[in-house]
Amino acid sequence: MGDLRVRVDRALAEFVESEIGALTALDGELAPVAEQLRASVAGGKRIRPAFCYWGWRAAGQPDAEPMVRAAAALELVHAAAIVHDDIIDRSPLRRGRVTAHARLGDGLAIMIGDLLLAWAGELFHTSGLPRTFLARAVSAWTAMGRELIAGECLEILRTGAAPDVALSLQVVRLKTGSYTIEWPLRIGAILGGATPAVLDALAAYARPLGEAFQLRDDLWGVFGDPADTGKSSLDDLTGRKPTALLALTLERADDDDRARLQELLQASVQEGETAQIRQIMRRSGARDQIRQMIDDRAAAARAALEHVRLPPGAAGALTRLITEVTADA
Repeated sequence: MGDLRVRVDRALAEFVESEIGALTALDGELAPVAEQLRASVAGGKRIRPAFCYWGWRAAGQPDAEPMVRAAAALELVHAAAIVHDDIIDRSPLRRGRVTAHARLGDGLAIMIGDLLLAWAGELFHTSGLPRTFLARAVSAWTAMGRELIAGECLEILRTGAAPDVALSLQVVRLKTGSYTIEWPLRIGAILGGATPAVLDALAAYARPLGEAFQLRDDLWGVFGDPADTGKSSLDDLTGRKPTALLALTLERADDDDRARLQELLQASVQEGETAQIRQIMRRSGARDQIRQMIDDRAAAARAALEHVRLPPGAAGALTRLITEVTADA
């Protein structure tokens, strides 16, 4: 995994620096925008490119540098989603750095996110893969964008609404799971010409794993150390995000705890109040149940791999990725 991450980083750096050069050549005043674009792509575990690459290998294709570049384009989709998400959430920090909107304002941050999306399409289509291969993935790329936007819109529409675990899981699947795991994996496999049986098995692997990934992220958002997560633990709580963790807490808490939690969430949650909310979540059993939901989904992903014959390298990598995206912080 480490070698692949290095190769993805190199492909991104080469592409981004070329594009930044073209951008700043238009006008030197764009330098702060260029700097923020560079920062928006820096860091991260490169999970989405990894799933895309190993989807290609699962289809029986060999290692290929053009495929690494195509997979790297998924990281630009992620970077764009982060920039836009931080605007919506009013997040001041991401990966320990000041967010684009906090540094440059909403208007420029929106433009930065839009440009990152444009870059993603360019890197993908100029990766060097044959045009016939790239044409196979057009509908999948479009579906990925559709589900990502649908999930983000539904999260906004449902923020502050009555908690509902099923609806929260739908947002989880669309907003994060599909563009983090399912569609990157599927796009790689489609590029590689995977058989219908392999595509079905990869979908059975990716769907529960995508949910598990976001459920873990929700836990980290409240219980994680900001020094590790790179963002404030207040974001999800202050924004009253419709997470499964919050829905389960409100569903399972006793009357006193439920009333206190609702009182705390009515106003902007302060730093000293997060400990109270964590205690309520623990007492309700919601934290443990979310952890169990993550483990169950990880087990389902492992079982899906057992029902299909994949090249050994791909099978091993996809198995290791289960641990990477579901393990505790």
